Amino acid sequence: MQQFLEAFISAVKGSLHWTWKSIIFEVPWYINYFWGLILISLLVWGLEILFPWRKNQSIFRKDFWLDGFYMFFNFFLFSIAISGVYKVLELVFRSYKIKMDSIAVINLSDMPGWLQLATFFVLLDFVQWFTHILLHKYPFLWQFHKIHHSVKEMGFAAHLRYHWMENIFYKPLKTIAVMLLGGFEPEQAYIVHFIAIAIGHLNHSNIKLSWGPFKYLLNNPVMHLYHHAYKLPEGKFGVNFGISLSLWDYIFKTNYIPEESGQVLLGFEGDEEIPTSFWKQITFGFGKSKPKDL
Repeated sequence: MQQFLEAFISAVKGSLHWTWKSIIFEVPWYINYFWGLILISLLVWGLEILFPWRKNQSIFRKDFWLDGFYMFFNFFLFSIAISGVYKVLELVFRSYKIKMDSIAVINLSDMPGWLQLATFFVLLDFVQWFTHILLHKYPFLWQFHKIHHSVKEMGFAAHLRYHWMENIFYKPLKTIAVMLLGGFEPEQAYIVHFIAIAIGHLNHSNIKLSWGPFKYLLNNPVMHLYHHAYKLPEGKFGVNFGISLSLWDYIFKTNYIPEESGQVLLGFEGDEEIPTSFWKQITFGFGKSKPKDL
């Protein structure tokens, strides 16, 4: 037990120290997620200001500052707090002699670096797409995902407005996905990380972008807006679940884009129950879940 406690404290301190080093520019730019997030956010926000899709939407849209705080909370503060838990789990895995490549089904060691990254990106995206469906389908999970869908005006920062419990659901499955890739040393994983942030920001932005013929491959703001639509097609519990790739929605017939005006009522039935303050939102969802008609 002492070993696990020391590992927990050490991991939290290490994560906090790394974040501070990032803030004061003592971390190489290509893995500096703190300033990378800020730079990507400013670039996408600038595009929103210059080329707004919904021209009547304010630059400082509804809940702009709340969503901005969520970005740093979910990406840094919560990550620091939870880092110790993942370190303890790593020690538990080691104690049972479970290695990262022990369940590998794909060996990437002989592939060129770019193909390793592409495989990593596609597999991780599929896992997140599947997890996203679960968040919508099952009432217990939907209770937490409601926070993300309580956004009433879309903008880049809405990308990272989500309940901290979603990290608990996503990360173990993402870890398993990495374990399926034998011989993969993610030294360049930061490339996938920044690409995912940029696509996620764009998908939630007030920019009309559909990628032309590439819309069948890449998720986009037009497609994702309907994921947040108040009114869904009859009999559907959700549409357009794609994270970075739209590919999965087209393959599994969960795609839906009836028109492209951008004038869509957002939210969900009963969204007035969602509290408006950050502190009440992050404790939301632990009550009794109401059954959901699927």
